[in-house]
Amino acid sequence: MEVVTTHKNCDFDALASVIAATLLYPNAVGVIPKAVNPNVAKFLSTHKTAFNLVVPKEVVLADVTRLIVVDTDQWRRIERLDRLREREDVEIWLWDHHHGGDIDADWRCQEEVGATVTLLVREMKARGMSLNALASTVLLIGLYEDTGNLSFPSTTAEDAAAAAFLLDNQADLHVASFFLTPPYEEIEKDILFTMMQNSETYQHLHYKIVFNTLNLRQKPPMLASIVSMYRKIISADAVFITVINDKKSCTVIGRSGVEVIDVGAILQVFGGGGHPAAGSATIKFAEYEQDEIRTKIIEQITTAKISGATVADLMSFPVTMVAGDTPMDAVRDIMQEQNIRGVLVGTPKNLEGIIVLWDLKKFTQEKQWRSPVKAFMARTVATIAPDVQPARAAQLMVEKNIGHLPVVHHSTVIGIVTRTDILNYFYGLLPE
Repeated sequence: MEVVTTHKNCDFDALASVIAATLLYPNAVGVIPKAVNPNVAKFLSTHKTAFNLVVPKEVVLADVTRLIVVDTDQWRRIERLDRLREREDVEIWLWDHHHGGDIDADWRCQEEVGATVTLLVREMKARGMSLNALASTVLLIGLYEDTGNLSFPSTTAEDAAAAAFLLDNQADLHVASFFLTPPYEEIEKDILFTMMQNSETYQHLHYKIVFNTLNLRQKPPMLASIVSMYRKIISADAVFITVINDKKSCTVIGRSGVEVIDVGAILQVFGGGGHPAAGSATIKFAEYEQDEIRTKIIEQITTAKISGATVADLMSFPVTMVAGDTPMDAVRDIMQEQNIRGVLVGTPKNLEGIIVLWDLKKFTQEKQWRSPVKAFMARTVATIAPDVQPARAAQLMVEKNIGHLPVVHHSTVIGIVTRTDILNYFYGLLPE
């Protein structure tokens, strides 16, 4: 007997991965944990009979010869079927986009894509399979949920290609939208309002991380969606919401909008999991006090090694700087000779202002060219540190509507990063 199963608190990517695996392995039975997310429960209440799905207690463990695990690589997250772990006569196969678990599979397809569904769709395409509209829609819901409608930083080109395949196979976007964004009830609105009033902000390397604690009489069906909306409304790079379950435990829900804060990896420390953009963990107070949870999360964030390029890798140096009494015609000549669009005013230790090419285009009188640059420079200058990621520099330029950011280290200007540098980094293109 072959069975396919996934993690407890089954979300749509997990459900869709189980269904996809039963399509790839027609003799396999899909096993859905008793605990599922509310939107998944709502879907199963009307669609369960359309698929070959059972609950763990219905499986006769002695009959199992192959266990196919999808969307998790951790034994503790599997309900009941983890008892097959020590059975030498049972093959273990794994499909997952997470890493760091303890399942030692006999065969695995484990890659860093936005959703496990993407890996299974790849195999379907390789086999030349076609899907009916219902199956395609379920798989698309799972794919969209784990990639934030293809918007999370962990999303890959292959995720988009998988979505295109499912749409080609008649996936229904109206149905997908209904289950991914059901209407908010009054209780959800009240919780969101409460969260807005009790935010605790922590700043790390220009990233805004927000913590919040909720004491709820009952958990609303859309709590995870509320957390996602909350992060966007308050413009946080990441949020961690502690929901008090009872006197013995709590559940931490994390959401992130930046690659450098991997909430799935952070919450793995507490026995939870997820992916870079979304994760959760149920934590016993016997193991961590409430204040210790926040401290541990901050410790994980601050000690994480930030990979990839930084502003220091993009910036130009040395920086062209002029004194405040330099005539504007001299500043114009410097820009033309060096083919630059901005000049800093002052010294590396004392930045007084900045003048950019756009300012020069406003000149209408000859006497303006003979005036000192300090008469026209912008005196409030946004700066950035050299160890910040390019994405933050781009965000700052958008927020302040500027095209130049002096790079400052230990109160000294050491370089400058421009809009051109950012465009070139992200797209390999230069503006016309």
